Amino acid sequence: MSHDIAGVRAQFPALKAGWALFDGPGGSQTPQPVIDAIAEALAAPLANRGRETAGEHNAEACVVAARQAMADLLGAEPSGIVFGRSATQLTYDFSRTLARTWAPGDEVVVTRLDHDANIRPWVQAAQAVGAVVRWADFDPATGELTVEDIRAQLSDRTRLVAVTAASNLIGTRPDVPAIADLAHSRGALLYVDGVHHTAHGPVDLARLGADFFVCSPYKFLGPHLGVVASRPGLLDTLHPDKLLPSTDAVPERFELGTLPYELLAGTRAAVDFLARLDPDARGTRRERLLVSLASLERHEDGLRRRIEAGLAAFPEITVHSRAARRTPTLLLTIDGRSTADAYHHLAERAIAAPAGSFYAVEASRHLGLGDTGGLRVGLAPYSCEEDVERLLEGLADFLRAPR
Repeated sequence: MSHDIAGVRAQFPALKAGWALFDGPGGSQTPQPVIDAIAEALAAPLANRGRETAGEHNAEACVVAARQAMADLLGAEPSGIVFGRSATQLTYDFSRTLARTWAPGDEVVVTRLDHDANIRPWVQAAQAVGAVVRWADFDPATGELTVEDIRAQLSDRTRLVAVTAASNLIGTRPDVPAIADLAHSRGALLYVDGVHHTAHGPVDLARLGADFFVCSPYKFLGPHLGVVASRPGLLDTLHPDKLLPSTDAVPERFELGTLPYELLAGTRAAVDFLARLDPDARGTRRERLLVSLASLERHEDGLRRRIEAGLAAFPEITVHSRAARRTPTLLLTIDGRSTADAYHHLAERAIAAPAGSFYAVEASRHLGLGDTGGLRVGLAPYSCEEDVERLLEGLADFLRAPR
């Protein structure tokens, strides 16, 4: 397997600006085929979905192709793919819908490892119906969220467990399949935040055991919107608020208003781009995705190890990303120095590595970093060895600079 880094980088117009980009966890850059797909969809006739006019046909084709593409990416069924404005919006929508099935005294489990978008919607939905919120902590020394941490919070009243597939702050990848087994043994549903995870390796909804898996195409080279993949048949049992004349068909009854057809065209193109990351990949799109994303994982892990080796030479820097299984995402703090200052120092040298808690405020606080967080270094399909060397040189220069 191979990751053609030169070929990949050549397809990103944004890289011509000369920046070394480590801000992918907040949103990736966009390759030319995705840009072209969005423009082509807007340039063609478009109308509300239908089967008569050219515009209706084009809109229908955008939706159908995007559903199939996301199903291929996530190992899901097209009928279980729901599109929305963002992962946050979709999680709020599903939290309100699911909360209607809860009674006072029922329990919901959230974790301190998660992005707040997979915490606050559940906390607020539980409060609205009198359900109890139980918190699973992770070990700040190791960054690990274990199956036992989840088990300790489960009971016969547990109705839902919300957990991340990968921390957007420190990269930790919990054992989601084992957590799914636990949740299901108590009759609970599992809602998985896959926003950060999807950008860094293969996803298989059935293997994960997730009842719901939410992600955002703009984190994996696509446009800005959100996607929920649901296990087959589950959406049929749920009845969200909707307009009276809106269809009651699944999955459309979960999609409020007219879909952004051009962004769906871009999403399909992003999935196709991911499937081509390994030029030697063959077979169906799903098969090519599995090979290409495995190649990407190897590429990014190699660069991560190079960064970690370089950071080991700086005793002032603490790396908080320590879990055995993690994405290529590193959170750093610097003894006696502000990571916000480091962020600005690097930016002056055209190196993008932002500082903050990145909406993972519970995780940041649990690490003892308050709401300030640290400097986050994240890799993407276009990251290369030269970028890594620029980052390490930039950090060394910052540490030499006067306080």
